[in-house]
Amino acid sequence: MPLSVVKGQYRILRTEPDGDSVRFVPDDREAFTKLRLRARVNKTGGAQLRLDAIDALETHYAPTTHGGHAHHQPLELAHAARDRLLDLLGFQEVRHDGERVVAASPEQTAGYILTRFADTHGRPVSFAFTGETDHDDLASVRVDAPLLRQSTNHRLVADGLVYPTFYSKLFPDLREELTAATEKARAAKTGVWAEDVTTSGATITAVADLDDRLVLLPKLYRRLADYFALGGGNPDLDGFREFLATRDDRLFVISGAHATGLDTVVEVDDQTVRLTRPPEDLIFIEA
Repeated sequence: MPLSVVKGQYRILRTEPDGDSVRFVPDDREAFTKLRLRARVNKTGGAQLRLDAIDALETHYAPTTHGGHAHHQPLELAHAARDRLLDLLGFQEVRHDGERVVAASPEQTAGYILTRFADTHGRPVSFAFTGETDHDDLASVRVDAPLLRQSTNHRLVADGLVYPTFYSKLFPDLREELTAATEKARAAKTGVWAEDVTTSGATITAVADLDDRLVLLPKLYRRLADYFALGGGNPDLDGFREFLATRDDRLFVISGAHATGLDTVVEVDDQTVRLTRPPEDLIFIEA
């Protein structure tokens, strides 16, 4: 899978990183422009990254529907993913004011990313690495499974701290490697897999259950948070699948070899909702 190398520094002061997103400033401030990525950059050329193929529990999420307030998933695990990411990137003694980083040692760390496109929010979708690379800045590199294993993305999956969330631009060999790491973490019941209810079923009696108690795929969590916000906080799941159908989240079920919508792989039974397929069996289509 060919991606472009971008060398630079990770910087976290006065930002709100989470387990799958962090600020990165290229050495070449025009790097993303040169690569024709539609990245939203600041005056230094820096951008917020979206780590490819993974999804961490939300530390702060504002529903997209009218009337939504900021929510989060169980913070112990959400913060564990964030803290592990920052540790892997070389940051120590990180202090937070809420979700905002107010101190860290060092203040920036060197590394590089491998990327080829930005998401709809202008975040370069990336595999993140620390240290040096022998490749030239902005060079094209073919990513295989051994290189993937060196990324922070893979290490977070192997630690069980994030969910695999695959999109159609991810190549099959990399998806298979991340699936294997997921299966090992799930079997060991590490991280989120000790409490995951994505496929076994999440019983919801109040919106607070999503914030404080239930551990499930963040993609499904976000749709539930949006749905409840639309209903003014009413936790009734009647109509949730119909709501999903209106969102038109398209996906491909690997085991079934067919394209469909998220609503068709979600089952609702009274106040219990679940995915009928494990997350690694789904490939979402980019919007």
